[in-house]
Amino acid sequence: MGYLTTHVLDSAHGCPGENIPVSLYRIGSDQSRELINQTATNDDGRCDQPVLATEDFKKGVYELVFSVGDYYRGRGVELPEPAFLDEVVLRFGIADEAEHYHVPLLISPYSYSTYRGS
Repeated sequence: MGYLTTHVLDSAHGCPGENIPVSLYRIGSDQSRELINQTATNDDGRCDQPVLATEDFKKGVYELVFSVGDYYRGRGVELPEPAFLDEVVLRFGIADEAEHYHVPLLISPYSYSTYRGS
């Protein structure tokens, strides 16, 4: 059975993105969003458990939502209101229910990058 993991790296400070709230949504064929899981990154920028695993890990379209604005405000970074990046939303597809999908996020207050990791 496959599973989904993520981690966050803060390129502005050169460290893991710790205590960042992460929400996972399943996107329906009508574009509706169903909340599947809510968690937060640990001191290594990773989630302690897979964000999606076992019987919930199904083929489909998903969104990971990272609350990066609150993270940077908590670090004392002055952000404009509204912040350029407050929530980073990554929409991606899971095509193979037997594989491990890893979706890392590299952030700064004004940019982000992602890819399918291993």
